[in-house]
Formats: sequence, C-alpha cells, structure tokens
Amino acid sequence: MLFVFFRRFCWLWILVLIQALILNNIQLFGYATPFLYVYLLLKFNVDTSRYSLLLWGFCLGLAVDIFTNTPGVNAAATVLLAFVCPFLVWLFSPSDSSDNFSPGIRSMGTIPFLKYVVLALLVHQTALFVILTFSFTHFFDLLIRIVSCTLITTLCIWSIENVKR
Repeated sequence: MLFVFFRRFCWLWILVLIQALILNNIQLFGYATPFLYVYLLLKFNVDTSRYSLLLWGFCLGLAVDIFTNTPGVNAAATVLLAFVCPFLVWLFSPSDSSDNFSPGIRSMGTIPFLKYVVLALLVHQTALFVILTFSFTHFFDLLIRIVSCTLITTLCIWSIENVKR
C-alpha cells in the first residue's frame, strides 16, 4: 500500500513538472496545449475509493495551479474529472473485468480505452476552459480550444500507453 502511494506521489510530481515546465509552453496553432497531468487520474484502479480519488485530483490540480499561477482553475477541473472517472470507467470497461484493474489499452482494449480517455478529457477541458474564460462571447474559439486540446492530449496519452505496452 505504501509503495503504491509513493509511486503515485512520484508520478504526480513528474507529471506536474512536465506540465508546468514544458507542456504549458507548447501551443499548436495558438489553441492546442497538451494537458498530460490528467493521465494520473485516468490510470487509477477501479477499486480506489471515491474520496481518495477526489483528494488526489485536488492535490494534482492544486500543484499545477501553484506552478502555473492559475488559482483554483486546474483544481476545480481535476476534481470534476476525479468525480466523473469511476462512472466513465464503468461505462467503457468490459463486462467480464475484475474489480481491481487499472484502465489501459491492455485491460480495456484500444477502442473502449480511447472512448474513455476522450470523454474524460472533454469533461476536463470543458470545465477548465469555461472557468478560465468565464464567458461565452467567443464560443467558437472556446470550442476549438476544447476540441484541439482534447485531441492533442489524447494523442499524447495514446502514445504513452503504446510505449508502455
């Protein structure tokens, strides 16, 4: 149990540092920024308690907020993602899966895993950018930003999953 906590804690800081130091400086076509730090939340085991998942989501979002000077925006979006993730895993997991599996291409299959990732990222990106802009005056720019960031982050997560495979 302690080893799992320590491994997740190390992943949290590695992903936060990669996000804050490298990925936040990347903007493809002025819209798409990969948000790879949510990969930690997407890979939690199915049997993880909801309160633990919400706490990890808050700490992850707060750490990104501290490094990127966005007070509470990432924390709110990741807590929403942590709240929705167990339902999405249940929605896309195979019916014969055990109670203790980690979502991934190996355990779910490629298409269900990509559906899970895309839907989870759409929830996260929508919450993040609606809170950041706090306006619907430029609705199409907001929509382009949500879709492009979701696609580039999905591509990054899919690449990581294939490398781990």
